[in-house]
Amino acid sequence: MGWWLVDADTLASGRFVVSALAETTACLKLLEKGVAAHPGERAWLDVHLPAYRRTLRRDPVTAALLHAALGTRTKWNADFLTPPHPGAGSPAFHEELAAVRRTPPERAHADLEVSFGGPLPAELRRPDVPERLAGLLERVWTHAVEPDWERRRRVIEADAVARAGQLSRGGWAAALDDMRSGMRWLGAGRLQINVRDYPPRDISGSRLLFVPVTPRTGWVAWEEADPARYAIVHPCSAPLADAAGAAVPEALERLLGAGRARVLVLLATPLSTTQLVALAGQGLGSVGRHLRVLSDARLIDRRRAGRSVLYYRTATGAALVDGVQAPDAPAGPTSG
Repeated sequence: MGWWLVDADTLASGRFVVSALAETTACLKLLEKGVAAHPGERAWLDVHLPAYRRTLRRDPVTAALLHAALGTRTKWNADFLTPPHPGAGSPAFHEELAAVRRTPPERAHADLEVSFGGPLPAELRRPDVPERLAGLLERVWTHAVEPDWERRRRVIEADAVARAGQLSRGGWAAALDDMRSGMRWLGAGRLQINVRDYPPRDISGSRLLFVPVTPRTGWVAWEEADPARYAIVHPCSAPLADAAGAAVPEALERLLGAGRARVLVLLATPLSTTQLVALAGQGLGSVGRHLRVLSDARLIDRRRAGRSVLYYRTATGAALVDGVQAPDAPAGPTSG
């Protein structure tokens, strides 16, 4: 299995970051796979997958480069395609993408041979490899991610809040064990990254970054700079990702108001106030008022989980949401 040796200082200084490039790369992987993990992804694929496939059919060279870069055979990404987050601030998408674009062609070719699993075919050993793949990422960002980026960002931020809560309640083992498939804390400074037979890496003294993305995918990336940066890209927790894409029925909006209806729909899974603020896109004061009204109406209840207070729908609240989402009942018989 692949594992990293992590010292206490590296682990203690690990931080969650938001990366528009990682989100776009994850969406590119989702488009390539074409299989949705939940109804929200299915709706997104229905909108964007046909145009994506047309783009690759018109450009078979870029399509072949992408398959090599995503490790169709090896399950290993070409390193230049997935640079780690800079580790500071919240860089714009094009700032992060510049790292892909400025990759020297010879390095791109070497990375592709690793992800391809052998010598690169002559037609793919091109000087414009970085530009072609950066251009495809830019297209996916512009047409399929950027229009929805603020909502995606809120989901990512809510996931970071949830992970921080796990960390405070159960330590790193609790926060890391369900972060991505095959990953768990082994103890004695050992972090298992996956179940593959890779040699261990000592990352003591490096920056350790956790990068949530909304699609159900993940990978690791690193750059041996000074200091070295190691990034673990992982999917947001399923309830958050699913809840964020949930539609608010128009009838419920008319009954409760748009903001209050949105909060009630999100509470299909228990959430804290901070998570609701991130997911609903409303201020703390507004969310607090909505929670009080919904609680007074016995539509939601709350419970304490460690240091957090989680809100959730009552049976009445669930019945209300389910009722307005249900298809109209057939009309009864009319009298003659």
